[in-house]
Amino acid sequence: MRLRTRVRPDRPADVPVTGAALAPADPAAGPAAASRGLPLSGDVELPAPARLALTAGWNLAESLGLPLLAYAAGERLGGQGPGMAAAAATVWLTAAVRRVLTGGVPGLLVISGLVLTLQAALVLATGSTLLFLLQFPVANLALCILFARTAPTGRPLVARLAAEVVALRRPSAHPGLDSFFRRVTWLWAGIFAASAIGLAVLLTAVPASVFLLLATAVTIAGTAAGTFLSVLCFIRMLRRCGLRVRFGQP
Repeated sequence: MRLRTRVRPDRPADVPVTGAALAPADPAAGPAAASRGLPLSGDVELPAPARLALTAGWNLAESLGLPLLAYAAGERLGGQGPGMAAAAATVWLTAAVRRVLTGGVPGLLVISGLVLTLQAALVLATGSTLLFLLQFPVANLALCILFARTAPTGRPLVARLAAEVVALRRPSAHPGLDSFFRRVTWLWAGIFAASAIGLAVLLTAVPASVFLLLATAVTIAGTAAGTFLSVLCFIRMLRRCGLRVRFGQP
């Protein structure tokens, strides 16, 4: 995400300058920038829609799709334990390949790897069906703590995930956007906390087969609610700060 200062022509000498107005050295810089298609002040730049969908889809496939396929194969061959181990191993193998090819590992991939490793350790250490089911509220609790730890800092986790999943660039300094990232990080921490509490209650109240169905429903509902509220917060922030969204070239 890039924010650029709007270029304005120099004021006449007889007009007093107030505040922190900036004047370019070249009065023609503003029209020139506009002719090159560069974003003016108040623009939040996103990739072209096709590239945006490709980037988001690729990240979700790495962190969710591949581990799910690995779990299905491992569970079919050896049961829940091998399935969880296969899912965790797939994520870390993907992370290693990413590291070699790009020099970095996406945060969403790291989160997925940590959660799956915790779940696999619980299942393999005990072989207990109860602990296999307990992994769902425990995973949500771990995510709650992870998000909450970064929310009050200068590097909220949502800012990093937004940069990686939808190819946004964190602005160098913009109070409205900084506040948005912190608030939404707290929002997701709250959603994961509510999911952990709800799943823990369900675990004690319903049979295992019913719990698995309800756990899936809770996860989908929580993700949908968090995404919807995050988008609403983003739109509200844009309006309050006078920002606009621009899409880059295809």
